Amino acid sequence: QVQLVESGGGLVQAGGSLTLSCAASGRTFRPYAMGWFRQGPGKERDFVAAISWSGRSTDYADSVKGRFTISRDNAKNTVSLQMNSLKPEDTAVYYCAADSRYSDIVVTITGGYNSWGQGTQVTVSS
Repeated sequence: QVQLVESGGGLVQAGGSLTLSCAASGRTFRPYAMGWFRQGPGKERDFVAAISWSGRSTDYADSVKGRFTISRDNAKNTVSLQMNSLKPEDTAVYYCAADSRYSDIVVTITGGYNSWGQGTQVTVSS
């Protein structure tokens, strides 16, 4: 019931910053949770950050806490991920996820989302 398209990926040097955006479209009739996940080369898809409908509740993976910030603009149907102090281990395909089955909660597991974007590549060089 919602379509997601990520953008903003690219190549950045270690210590640099990058902002990812996710645009949602389609008919939505209730609040929904959104989040970011990533999948590095030869690795499984891991949780990065999540945000509730209101934006008042957020959660982050320990590996990105203090460096990444998730935010959303419901008027524009977008969610963003500001990434600072990037490290080579942050290199991955980043996926935006959403689910309209909930109210104002954060969802931190892949199984908790039923809508996914196609992903955007983030490469951090040494």
